[in-house]
Amino acid sequence: MEDVLEVYRRPYDPRRPVVCFDETSRQLLGHARAPLPPAPRRAARVDYEYQREGTANVFLSFEPLAGWRQAAATQRRTRQDWAHQIQDLLDGRYAAAAKVVLVLDNLNTHTPGSLYETFGPAEARRLTEKLEIHHTPKHGSWLNMAEIEFSALTRNLSERIESRERLHRVLQSWSEERNRRQVGADWQFRTEDARIKLKRLYPPNEL
Repeated sequence: MEDVLEVYRRPYDPRRPVVCFDETSRQLLGHARAPLPPAPRRAARVDYEYQREGTANVFLSFEPLAGWRQAAATQRRTRQDWAHQIQDLLDGRYAAAAKVVLVLDNLNTHTPGSLYETFGPAEARRLTEKLEIHHTPKHGSWLNMAEIEFSALTRNLSERIESRERLHRVLQSWSEERNRRQVGADWQFRTEDARIKLKRLYPPNEL
């Protein structure tokens, strides 16, 4: 826990950006009956019945100090899916960075091993060398600031979305709008706070 909290205290450095990464599933729902469009003195009408269209996975990368995020919808969340997301980050926005300081939970797919299972040894090594990974502790995923962004995203996904393709377009539009406003995160919880408020989680001091 303190490891992640100390990472959050680092000043902004474009050569070593701090990026929070997380993922979640999203149920895809279609309309059982076509919605009725709005009319004069009448709001649009949507039937309460719906059709299940499967699920999609949402990957989210969030750089809080820069107010930047990127969300993408994928069919699955395998080791290979995670590895390709990391490759896209390192070779895209962070191509000029010396290191990307990556904060994420300790899911078994979130390891350099996933890079080696997906790419050849040379490419996996290149990507691994550019990462500084910090895992949140077990039951401590709330320390990942990407969850703050997921909370904001959920409030904007109240409508029914029936396909992964449409979900991906909605995610892109949402990301672009928040990036335009450079919405960041004001993280206030420090190591000193943890030692007081979460004292029960620390080993007992025998001295």
